[in-house]
Amino acid sequence: MQAYSELGVYISSFHQVQLHYMSLTYSQFLSDSSLAHARTFRDPLWKDISVPKYLIEVAQSPSFIKLGRIKQLGVAFHLYPGAVHTRLSHSLGVFHLSRRIISSLLRRNADDGLLTIDGVRHFLAATLLHDIGHFPFTHSLKELPLKSHEQLATELIENDRILSTALRNAALNTNIISDIIDEKRPTTDEEVLLYRSILSGALDPDKLDYLNRDAYFAGVPYGIQDVSYITDHLCLHQGELAIGFEALGSVQHLLFSKYLMYRNVYWHKTVRSATAMIKRYLYENLNKGTLDEEQLYDLDDESFFLLSQIKRPFGSLLTRVRENRFFKPVVEELYDENNPIHTDALSLKQRSMYEERIEKRLNLPSGSIVLDIPERVSFESDIPVVRDRTFLGAFEDIDPLFTRSRALEFTSSLRTVRLFADPTVESRMLLRAWESIHE
Repeated sequence: MQAYSELGVYISSFHQVQLHYMSLTYSQFLSDSSLAHARTFRDPLWKDISVPKYLIEVAQSPSFIKLGRIKQLGVAFHLYPGAVHTRLSHSLGVFHLSRRIISSLLRRNADDGLLTIDGVRHFLAATLLHDIGHFPFTHSLKELPLKSHEQLATELIENDRILSTALRNAALNTNIISDIIDEKRPTTDEEVLLYRSILSGALDPDKLDYLNRDAYFAGVPYGIQDVSYITDHLCLHQGELAIGFEALGSVQHLLFSKYLMYRNVYWHKTVRSATAMIKRYLYENLNKGTLDEEQLYDLDDESFFLLSQIKRPFGSLLTRVRENRFFKPVVEELYDENNPIHTDALSLKQRSMYEERIEKRLNLPSGSIVLDIPERVSFESDIPVVRDRTFLGAFEDIDPLFTRSRALEFTSSLRTVRLFADPTVESRMLLRAWESIHE
């Protein structure tokens, strides 16, 4: 692969890698040879996704190909059989939409002159690799003491020999790509901060892809968005992504779609049961030292469930999930921040203690029940709104429907505390045991 010869990076006196600023025009973006299409992937959602030649070697690296063995929605295919799409197809979709966003900003001169060819090349590489640190069920396991997928992504980008070589062959700086992906890494580079706001925000290409893709493959209508209208009305305000006033309806649609997808797909009680069973298996074994967290990071879906073949405590939970024999909900309560049981059980340690107490009270084998409390989910409704390049305020302060208080009502209604149990456990006895821990 021919390296791009005009990569502009420098090291400041603080040893911080930054992008070289030379504003990019729309015509330059269209004509730049390094961004020319080299391989087209046929995608059922976005149709043709064209990857430029400088990223082909990156897209063929084993670490990227591994994403094709990790389902985007984990065990949701047991409920929605079509939902077997992968993180690889999602990553290609995010790359595709990111390119459309950049093209739209440049075409309408809405980029405030912040974009450069070097920056765009690094940004597009970051969008392709933003999920490369994922292992199975990553998003569902945020409560566990594990590395974030962003941190794992940066470790792969900088340390995986094949991947880092592919990036160097493309004349890309791994530190810049890592800075775009992982918001916890310190940087003062305005263009990097801009790319972060595009990749991780209320109207980011990640969300625009996963809502549409997940809805498409699950066979539900909730997540479908008018993506082209949204991308055509994006602009910048003080270095971050903003939306034109005329597209407020599209933002409403996006936020309500997110709510419906959480209610009907992501947090469906069957999915929550499977997630809680996996989480208890991992927590108990990580806590007991019978499983090392480093064993998880290189797994794909198939090798993850092979963990159940190694004799460990609570191994039956993993086996049951693999075989579609989920626990059934016995207790379902809307999360109440004034209920000490609910708030205490936000801690996995305390949650485990409650589970053990109930099991001992009923003389049940360990792993017969799981307690599930979804984390707080944000609607991210603070996106800046502009009209004729004039800032009007945050979306949640302007829109009459999705006010901040109403957004909180939506998210609060999603948080249901559930006690799941093996169907052979007698429900009345379990209800009494649950009530007893409130005494």
